Amino acid sequence: MTNKVVIAGASGLVGTAALEKFLGAGWDVVAVSRRKPEVRSDRPFQHMVVDLRNEAASREALGALSGVTHVVYAAVYEKPDLVAGWHDRDQMETNETMLRNTVEPLAAAGSLRHVSILQGTKAYGVHLHPIPIPARERDPRDDHENYMFLQEDYLRAAADRHGFAYTIWRPQVTVGPNVGVELNIIPAIGAYAAIAREEGLPFAFPGGPSFVWEAVDVRLLADALAWATTAPQAANETFNITNGDVFEWRNLWPALAETLGVEVGPDRPAPLSSYLPEKAAVWDRIVAKHGLQPLSLDQVIGKAHQHADFAFAYGAEAGPRAFVSTVKLRQAGFTEVMDTEDSFRHWLQDLIDRKILPPAS
Repeated sequence: MTNKVVIAGASGLVGTAALEKFLGAGWDVVAVSRRKPEVRSDRPFQHMVVDLRNEAASREALGALSGVTHVVYAAVYEKPDLVAGWHDRDQMETNETMLRNTVEPLAAAGSLRHVSILQGTKAYGVHLHPIPIPARERDPRDDHENYMFLQEDYLRAAADRHGFAYTIWRPQVTVGPNVGVELNIIPAIGAYAAIAREEGLPFAFPGGPSFVWEAVDVRLLADALAWATTAPQAANETFNITNGDVFEWRNLWPALAETLGVEVGPDRPAPLSSYLPEKAAVWDRIVAKHGLQPLSLDQVIGKAHQHADFAFAYGAEAGPRAFVSTVKLRQAGFTEVMDTEDSFRHWLQDLIDRKILPPAS
């Protein structure tokens, strides 16, 4: 049987990387997203615009597909106030509904073999309190409401009913090439550096207390998603996933500065969620001066400036205490790693090469 994957949220941070990966591996791919994903591959794929919140529309569109063997579910519904939305019951129920509306019509066709969904360290309550160090997949479920648990409970029950396998992924902070998406802080860092340079200011770290963290590159995560489609060890399992090393923002800052062609300066705490929108006119000037793609600041960073305040621990007494064990994943057979400094440099340079950020010189 030919492998055929539906990637929901295919224009997002993880979805685009998964699309590139599965196209490169020769799969038949159906990309479900509001806008057509931008990919480097020249292999054709089917693109569908489906409002996954609408059960009837999802059933009509996805139910018409044949031969779908796998699903990578990377779609997410976020509220305008990103962090506050994580506690919102409507946000939780909407995300559960979207997964259900994706899986049910595809499973009904009888060819579905595997579904991957994404959670993250919010499953351990990292946005609410310190989590165990390291957090392990076998830890008891954290006692708080979130959409991830609603999706997980649905998926387990659906897999039992329809006879497919599943894998649940818990990545740390994820970085990649996408602009205008909520959880990719790379464009926000790049825009902040460009604005500082334009105004004659140093590239100062805008966050709060020092802390050590982990990240995962979308290329590594996409490799893991592809591995799980055929690895028996991945069936019906939950895995933490990171690059395999750790980082501290102030230690990483000089490498980012070198890639972006800016000078590091003393810390200058500032909420990027308010600072960057105030610099929209400065950004427009940068775009004109360097002949960049005609994208507004909002189109480049989306809500990532809100996520950046959380990621940098701006205004916090301490940074997130978020270390996860990836021993289970390595023992299952997926052993790829990536240097986090190289990862951040790569994606910042990618934005420069695509003329979304100004050149370093």
